[in-house]
Amino acid sequence: MKTWTIAALSAGAGLVLAGCATTPPGGARAKIETPAACENLTVHIYFEPESAEVTEEGRAVLAQAASSAKACKVERVKVLGLADAVGAPAANLELSKQRVASVTQALIANGLPAAEFDLAAAGQQGAVTASGDARPLRRRADVTLELTTP
Repeated sequence: MKTWTIAALSAGAGLVLAGCATTPPGGARAKIETPAACENLTVHIYFEPESAEVTEEGRAVLAQAASSAKACKVERVKVLGLADAVGAPAANLELSKQRVASVTQALIANGLPAAEFDLAAAGQQGAVTASGDARPLRRRADVTLELTTP
């Protein structure tokens, strides 16, 4: 009885494998490729206190963003520099401008396709709520890549 079961299973497996062998090239087993989605992409680059130097993690995020945009047409790049409420407002505005410049240079160095750049610095504007609470995570630059399909 056991011999019959093994023989039946072997014959069934042979038929299944034979069916696979007759699949035409590029048929059911062909690789399906989906085109890259060219949708707007926003990333946040965080900085150390009182610094405009893009961190290693920030460089990696910008490199990935630039790489994602290579298959698309980059219509516009928006970079907004922000600062926390620590320090003088004028110094924080200058720091925000430096952060924008650092991020823009890093994007260009990563081969971001040519685009119109919209650069802005907010300094510490908006860093404190109406009730006087400091908003966390304001030491950053917000980068938005406006992408379309070429």
